[in-house]
Amino acid sequence: MNELRPKLFDVMKGYTREQLIKDIISGIIVAIIALPLSIALAIASGVGPEQGLYTAIIAGFFISFFGGSRVQIGGPTAAFVVIIYGIVEQYGTDGLIVATILAGIILVIMGICRFGSLIKYIPYTITTGFTCGIAVTLFVGQLKDFFGLEIASVPSEFLNKVIAYVQNISTINLTSTIIGVVAIIIMLFWPKVTDKIPGSLIAIIITTAIVYFAKLPVNTIGSVYGELNSAFPTFHAPALSMKLVQEMISPAFTIAILAGIESLLSAVVSDGMIGDTHKSNAELIGQGLGNIFSGLFGGIPATGAIARTAANVRNGGRTPIAGIVHCITLTIILLVLMPLAALIPMTTLAAVLLVVAANMADWTSFFRLCKTAPKSDIIVLVATFFLTVFFDLVVAIEIGVVLAALLFMKRMAETADIKAWKYTDSPDITPGEAEKLRDIPHSISVFEICGPMFFAAADQIVNINSHHHTKVVVIRMRSVPAIDASAMHSLRELADRAKRKNITLVFSHVNEQPMHVMEKDGFVELIGKENFHENIVDALDYAEQLVK
Repeated sequence: MNELRPKLFDVMKGYTREQLIKDIISGIIVAIIALPLSIALAIASGVGPEQGLYTAIIAGFFISFFGGSRVQIGGPTAAFVVIIYGIVEQYGTDGLIVATILAGIILVIMGICRFGSLIKYIPYTITTGFTCGIAVTLFVGQLKDFFGLEIASVPSEFLNKVIAYVQNISTINLTSTIIGVVAIIIMLFWPKVTDKIPGSLIAIIITTAIVYFAKLPVNTIGSVYGELNSAFPTFHAPALSMKLVQEMISPAFTIAILAGIESLLSAVVSDGMIGDTHKSNAELIGQGLGNIFSGLFGGIPATGAIARTAANVRNGGRTPIAGIVHCITLTIILLVLMPLAALIPMTTLAAVLLVVAANMADWTSFFRLCKTAPKSDIIVLVATFFLTVFFDLVVAIEIGVVLAALLFMKRMAETADIKAWKYTDSPDITPGEAEKLRDIPHSISVFEICGPMFFAAADQIVNINSHHHTKVVVIRMRSVPAIDASAMHSLRELADRAKRKNITLVFSHVNEQPMHVMEKDGFVELIGKENFHENIVDALDYAEQLVK
C-alpha cells in the first residue's frame, strides 16, 4: 500500500521552517503564472473564465494533497481544450461535468489497479502526433478573438472553423489585432528581462491598461461574458441520465488517458530536476480525485502541468505544500480580484494561447520522425495528427492505439521465423558450414523457431514439414520467449499430423513461459515428458536412439 500513499505524507518527516518559506514563495509565484493560463484555457474550451480558476483551485489542491509527486502542480492544460470544446458544443455543461467525473473515476481505478506503469506503453508516435494536432487546433481556435472577427458562433470542427474565418475575414478588427501583436511581442521579449514573473501576466497587465485608459474598441472578458462570479465554487450535481453517461464514456476514457500521460510525464521531468522518484499509481489516484471534485464544483478536466511544475521547482518548491499554497493564492485572487479580470482584452488571452500552442508542439521531433522512423511508425504519427485536427482527439487516440498495435503485431510476426537445419551432405552447403554442423541421419529433421510465437505468427508453424523418410522431428525453441493460445493450437495440429505419419516430436530448450503454457494446455502430457530436453545436444542424442 506504500505506493498508493500520497507523497505529502512521506515528505513531511523532517520538514523545516526554511523549506516552508521556500514552498510558500514558490506557490505564490506559480499561482501568478497559473492565473492568466487558467482563464485563457477556460475561455478557449468554451466555458466561463472563472471555471478555469475553479479547476486550478479544486483539482490543484487534490492533486497536490493526494498525488504521488513532491512538486506536481495541477490545473487546466492546453491538451484538453479541443476535447472540452467539442463536449460543451454537443452536450453542454452537464455533459462536460459527467465526462470529467467519469474520467476521474477511471483514473482512480487505474491507480488502485497499479496501471501507472502501463501508460508508458502509449507509443511516442501517438503522443507526438496528437500533441502537434492539438497545437494546430488550439492555434486556429484563437484566430477569431485575436483578429476580433465578428462571428456569432464558431463551429467546433476544424474545416468549418477555417471556412467561417474566411467568410468573415472582412470583419477583422485592426485595433484588436494590434493589441494582440503587442501582447505576443511582450511575451517573447519579457523573459530576457526576468523569468521570475511570467511574460503572459505582464502582457495582460499592459494591454489591459492600454485598452481601458484609451477606451479602445476591443472585446474584453466582461463585454463577452458579462459580470464574472467572484464567489468560491459551490457543489453542483449534474442532471444525470443513463444515455448521457453512456455517451460520455468514450470522451472520459480519452480525458483519463491524456491526464495520465501528461501528469506522469510531468512527474518524470520533475523527478529529474529534484532527484526524486514519484509514485505513479498514487499520482493517478490524486489526478482522479482532482478531476472528480473539479467536476462536482464546476471545473473542467485537469492534469499535471509541466510548465507550472517546472516553475515550481525553479523557484524552490520541494513539497506538495507549494502546490497547496498555489491553490490558496488563486482562491484569494478569485475572491478579491476577479472583477478586474473582466477588463482583460479577449485578443490578449488569444495571444497567450497562440504562444502556448506554438511552444507545446514539438515540430522538430515530428519532422525528424517523418524522415527517420520506420514506415509503420510514420503511418501512426501522421494518422494520429490528421485525425486529431480533422475529427477529434477521441477518434485520434482510439484509432492511433489500434493502428499502432496492429502494425506492431505485424512487425513482430515478421521477426518470427522457422529455419530447417541443413544436413552435412546437402548439395547447397559450403565446406566451412559442413565442419560446424553435426552429422545427423536423414530420418531426423531439425527445425529452429526464432521469435515470439503468437496468433500473428502461428501460421508459420505450418512450415514445419517432414519428408517421407522422416521418423523424428526435433524442434529447437531456445529463441522463443513467449507463446500464446493460437500458437499452441498450431502446435497441436502439428502433433496430429506427426501422429498420423508415425513421426515423433522432440522439443529442445523450451523457455519458462512457453513451457508453462504447454503444461497448462496439456501439450507436454500429449507429447510425453521424455520428449522434452534442456538442450539441442541431448535432444539429438535422444532422437538418434529413437531411429536406430
